[in-house]
Amino acid sequence: MGSKFDFIVDELQQLKDSGLYNQIRTIESAQGAWLVVDGTRVLNLCSNNYLGLANQPELKEAAKKALEEFGVGPGAVRSIAGTMSLHLELEKALAGFKHVEDTLSYQSGLCANLGTIATLVGREDAIFSDELNHASIIDGVRLTRANRFVYPHRDAKGLREVLEKEGKSARRKLIITDGVFSMDGDLAPLPELVEVAEEYEAILMVDDAHGEGVLGDHGRGLVDHFGLQGRVDIEMGTMSKAFGVVGGYIAGRKELTEYLRQRARTHLFSSAVTPPDVAACIAAVKLLESSDELVKKLWANARYFKEGMKSLGFDTGYSETPITPVMLGDASLARSFSKRLFEEKIFAMALGYPTVPMGKARIRVMISATHTHEDLDFALNVFERVGKELKVL
Repeated sequence: MGSKFDFIVDELQQLKDSGLYNQIRTIESAQGAWLVVDGTRVLNLCSNNYLGLANQPELKEAAKKALEEFGVGPGAVRSIAGTMSLHLELEKALAGFKHVEDTLSYQSGLCANLGTIATLVGREDAIFSDELNHASIIDGVRLTRANRFVYPHRDAKGLREVLEKEGKSARRKLIITDGVFSMDGDLAPLPELVEVAEEYEAILMVDDAHGEGVLGDHGRGLVDHFGLQGRVDIEMGTMSKAFGVVGGYIAGRKELTEYLRQRARTHLFSSAVTPPDVAACIAAVKLLESSDELVKKLWANARYFKEGMKSLGFDTGYSETPITPVMLGDASLARSFSKRLFEEKIFAMALGYPTVPMGKARIRVMISATHTHEDLDFALNVFERVGKELKVL
């Protein structure tokens, strides 16, 4: 008699046979330009630590201080006994940084998207989502009973056509887009989307997880980048990428955040973020408010690396940000490429289906402000060598 889990064994084997099995590596050091991974010191081209804040002394000191004053954990969900003064201080700091009325912090960007989307729309409503939106948006949409419509990637005209055809009978209309699309590094056409949202009286929500700390004045994000303050209804950001810590938040009008405090299930039924993490987030916001030096260094590094890769003949897709996809197409080739990079002391993971569409496998390179030109030259030399070896170049 077979096991009840034979189907899992079969599916895992299919993943391995198709080159889609993800070999998850173990980090054995603090985040930085170089890491110890599975016992090997390698150049880090993988993490979302855009500004290098994950191991920044000021953030660590803030976390230590909060640990001594507030302890290890919050002890409860925010709505019962878990809202500490630190949480309110962070939300006030974020509201000032984002130039909005208020913010509400969550345990993660995933929780922020799930809780917000599922709270704002229901059976009589309609959601209009970019076809390449992040999985957290897709899952948030699935939690609702709203009618769901997907519009072509970055296509405001296509969105308008879908709204014209499908949106008229909806009680409430919600347009959702990534700000920076995390697999390709391209930007949502936010000015055009704002115009469509205003024309059809739709709520516009932007997931700016990869724009926070990267785009705009001092890293204030995509809305600031396009000068659209006050015209985007909901901004979702994370503290776990450029801010170097963990958590997510929603920024917008005060009535929005107050409603989410009362009704969002991911806010009501999951314990608050720990005091040390919250304190480190506050320190990160203050650091970005005071200086844009790291943001400028990030972009200088990104330009240097991208120009080098293009001159070598690599296809880096349509990226407009430090996210640099090295397009390879075949998943098995991407896995082999990543494996050879690691053997040459570079940590850059292959991404394939379902993270990216079938046939669009790539190495996704994540540039950081912590990289030196020597680091990037080392990476370019290795990419050239492996690219020729595997007949990509």
